[in-house]
Amino acid sequence: MSEALSFPDFLRGGWQHCQFEYFRDGVEICRLVTGEPEVALLRYAPGASVPRHLHQGLETILVLEGSQSDEFGHYPAGSLVANPEGTCHSVASSEGCVVLIQWTKPVKIL
Repeated sequence: MSEALSFPDFLRGGWQHCQFEYFRDGVEICRLVTGEPEVALLRYAPGASVPRHLHQGLETILVLEGSQSDEFGHYPAGSLVANPEGTCHSVASSEGCVVLIQWTKPVKIL
């Protein structure tokens, strides 16, 4: 990426104009920054999940809308979650959610 990105009122839904594409069943992605680190928006449909995976680098998540859960807790809108390298978890969203996610290396599905 060679230019700065700006999203006015991002926390108030300024991201809603972004174009999402298929990522996995029930989860869509809007890639904001590619490479390492990668920054994206993930949109989970109600009931969607991501299987257990290993973090090969740091992953940071900000829940913008809805909520998601993993083996360690439940994270409503406004939650900031950091999953360090070497941690494993699976993610689910019963109500659906949108998260801003940044990862330094791809995850490995277990």
